[in-house]
Amino acid sequence: MRRDPRPLVAHVLLRFDTGGLENGVVNLINHLPADRFRHAVVALTEVTSFSRRVQRDDVQFVALNKPPGQGLWMFPRVRRLFAEMRPDIVHTRNLGALEMAVPAAWARVPVRVHGEHGWDVGDPDGSNRKLRLVRRAYRPFVHQYVALSRQLERYLLDHVGVAPARVAQIYNGVDTQRFHPAAGGRGLIDGSPFGRDGGEWLVGTVGRLSAIKDQVTLARAFVRARELDPEAQRHLRLVIAGEGGLRPQVQAVLDAAGAAGQAWLAGDRSDIPEVMRGLDAFVLPSLAEGISNTILEAMASGLPVTATSVGGNVELLEDGTTGRLVPAADPDSMARAMLETFRDPTGARQRGLRARADVERRFSLASMVQGYGELYERLLAQAAARGALEHRLT
Repeated sequence: MRRDPRPLVAHVLLRFDTGGLENGVVNLINHLPADRFRHAVVALTEVTSFSRRVQRDDVQFVALNKPPGQGLWMFPRVRRLFAEMRPDIVHTRNLGALEMAVPAAWARVPVRVHGEHGWDVGDPDGSNRKLRLVRRAYRPFVHQYVALSRQLERYLLDHVGVAPARVAQIYNGVDTQRFHPAAGGRGLIDGSPFGRDGGEWLVGTVGRLSAIKDQVTLARAFVRARELDPEAQRHLRLVIAGEGGLRPQVQAVLDAAGAAGQAWLAGDRSDIPEVMRGLDAFVLPSLAEGISNTILEAMASGLPVTATSVGGNVELLEDGTTGRLVPAADPDSMARAMLETFRDPTGARQRGLRARADVERRFSLASMVQGYGELYERLLAQAAARGALEHRLT
């Protein structure tokens, strides 16, 4: 049987579940023209129901069920998988999947790409020397790097020693048709305990409840804002959409302050655009970020955004113009920014509109998809020129 002539891109990541990195993969698969590329998703651990967000029916999903720890023992198995799949491109993402560039090279995959999306709680600023050395050790097995932010690009150049020609910087993009401002005022979130006309002012966030996302600081800031302003105590409400191990700590902060009745931990949601349109303001309390999909989605929804001044957040928001930037892990500063937005709805609305315009100009989904499509095609052309496509392992 004749092999499908469309290049196959195997996206390799630690786990295929709800998250910004994974959402970026979904957007790329759904919007790269189907006549140009095929796709497979290889998760080192598991593939969850999140895979249903992929709208194409020709995508293969593989879960390797890897236990915690180094995956060197998996190299022969992954090499066999790549030899069977015969991907033209293997695109690993973040440190958790980087080592799989080795079996990809062993299987003579013609193009090997690695994406740096951001850091984790154990290394929130990329300064961990051991992890830098790990990245350097795998550098010979990667043809091309993709940095999602200028900060990550500088990190790869200055600290991992990647040559400039081997680093492409591509911002995440957001679907501005799915994420758009609410018409006629704030919408009503399905299942919300808070109404639309009762004078409540909803500030919220979206993301997995984990230490790196630091929703505990947001809960503390919410409590502090209510303490500082009697009007906020009457009207301010908190919405946290997402699930994860940090939930008990967030709940404990709210319970201890007697504010649980003014907050809603909404759990995992599949209707994030509607959640965004049901908020008055958005806050991202992360300790570290690459380029945050949720900030982009909030900006596209026309929301006034407050975010911590970490990672790529400072590349997305201009403080005072399209958003507010505050120090990480600082509930008092976050509370004051929250109150500033609450007390000045006109100024907040203007920041939200400017943020929407900025997203349309700089962070469109079309630009992201075009960037990856052109990069993949350029790398395939280079592989063909060096004969790599003709010398595949069979």
